[in-house]
Amino acid sequence: MRYDNWRKGIFCSRPNRFIAHVELDGEMVVCHVKNTGRCKELLLPGATVYLEEHDSPKRKTKYSLVAVEKGEILINLDSQAPNKAVEEWLPNSGLFRHLTQLRREVTYGSSRFDFYVESDGKKCFLEVKGVTLEENGVVLFPDAPTERGVKHLRELLRCVGEGYDAYVLFVVQMRPVRYFTPNRERDPAFAKALKEAFDGGVKVLAVDCAVTPDTMEIREFVPVQLDGKER
Repeated sequence: MRYDNWRKGIFCSRPNRFIAHVELDGEMVVCHVKNTGRCKELLLPGATVYLEEHDSPKRKTKYSLVAVEKGEILINLDSQAPNKAVEEWLPNSGLFRHLTQLRREVTYGSSRFDFYVESDGKKCFLEVKGVTLEENGVVLFPDAPTERGVKHLRELLRCVGEGYDAYVLFVVQMRPVRYFTPNRERDPAFAKALKEAFDGGVKVLAVDCAVTPDTMEIREFVPVQLDGKER
């Protein structure tokens, strides 16, 4: 997954969740933030950020903010990047041995899942969640309460009950990290729903990503801890 044109800047402010003000070559520019999450621990005044430059005259902003430095870690913030990276990664991931069908954005019940997969005669739904919140090497999701996320987990659990395989894949938009765990403090309902989904047969996985200013690529599986125990 690659960005064609990137620029390095200094983050100044975020007046709303869609817009950031960034200093670029001594000039203040307005950027689209490709992540509606809070990201308060990342988008701090003075932080080094990376922008994607666009040429389209139809856009309201010339730049999109796609990554930020946090200490020695470069974190991709683009909420669309995980799905693109997963689509590139899945055919050779080893997760499915004989992949015969891979489709994006498939509706099932009242939910739309990120991927539908057929492999070895099995039919599978896979939902992707991007992870950008990191604390001392531990990565957590979500960074704010997500009713939509809880709904997806319940729908995945229903898929299992109706004979499908179901996966939720947390794409950690950085590396290295120690392990993934649900954010019980900020969203106990999601943490509870994730544990119930796992107990009901939904496969819960996490992977990390190698991130550069213009690329993001899935690399390795990350340990998952749902209740203090590694899965």
